[in-house]
Amino acid sequence: MAVSKAVESSKMVLRVQSGLDGAGKAVYKNVSLSGLNPAAADADVFDAATALGGLQQYTVASVLRVDQGHLTNA
Repeated sequence: MAVSKAVESSKMVLRVQSGLDGAGKAVYKNVSLSGLNPAAADADVFDAATALGGLQQYTVASVLRVDQGHLTNA
């Protein structure tokens, strides 16, 4: 049985280090940017995230791409 995925929407999430807690451990926040073109290449998304990260007040710790779509039995 073959299953296919039709991606309908994508978003980019920048996980930024926003500071330290009382114990000295890193505290993170997520900055979500929706409306990402589902057909965009992962390398292009990463490059855009890197550019946008340079505009952030906090340091970007990681970049996530979240795709949402439907699975169908082909």
